Amino acid sequence: MTDRRLTPWRPELASRTLEGQVAAQTYVDPVPMSVIVPAVGIYGSPSLASELQDQTLFGEVFDVLRQEGDWAWGQARRDGYVGFVQGSALSTNLEPATHRVSAIRTYAFATPNIKAQATGPYSLNSLVTLEAHEGRFMKALNSGWFVQEHLAPIGRFETDPVVVAERFMGAAYLWGGRESQGLDCSGLVQQALLACGRACPRDTDMQQALGKEITQSELARGDLVFWRGHVAIMLDDQHILHANAHHMAVEIEPLSGAISRIAAGSTGQPTSFRRI
Repeated sequence: MTDRRLTPWRPELASRTLEGQVAAQTYVDPVPMSVIVPAVGIYGSPSLASELQDQTLFGEVFDVLRQEGDWAWGQARRDGYVGFVQGSALSTNLEPATHRVSAIRTYAFATPNIKAQATGPYSLNSLVTLEAHEGRFMKALNSGWFVQEHLAPIGRFETDPVVVAERFMGAAYLWGGRESQGLDCSGLVQQALLACGRACPRDTDMQQALGKEITQSELARGDLVFWRGHVAIMLDDQHILHANAHHMAVEIEPLSGAISRIAAGSTGQPTSFRRI
């Protein structure tokens, strides 16, 4: 059984990359397009009223398989998620990224001047293609001028995902989100690992395949604790950091307290502990 979240397939249409693997009436070549807004939602159907399943950030590539009115159906290249994106957020004007946003969030200016009109905010791990450089400013394809202190060359990563995750403290909880102003539990883990140069799938059940299984007594900084549909990062051997619907924000709390609180609801006890 294929995972529909990660498989660009419908009975009437599929990516040509799947020809010979799944049955479809038509196979088409993906059209790579670049995200030209700070963040755009990936939905299960072409409607803003449907569930937000994921987001794709500025500069990331979305492979379009079909345009359906104001919507594009396809697959996000960075984490493989399949769904519908608003077509106005995409452009065929794309080049390989040269930098990524290394600040938790930043703005782009219409001219190389901090007093110029600003757009954004652009979130950590957004991808930037450098077009020009003037003083401390770097001009990005499909956007404006970023301050160079908020960008890092592709290939230069951070070393501690916990330090990255802590920078999201206080960000609002947003189901399906992975931007700096709002994200969910697995989005937080994904963003922290991406900033450290580590690929990470989107949802908690996918992330449970990361690393190796350990016991609760072995937990240390950087390990992951999983519940059914939830994940947290160990801040130290006693505390977790997680985006959660109880606080509706990214918060720190004692692991023991979280286990008791979550067990009192319908989610139950932790399902696994992983070292990545």
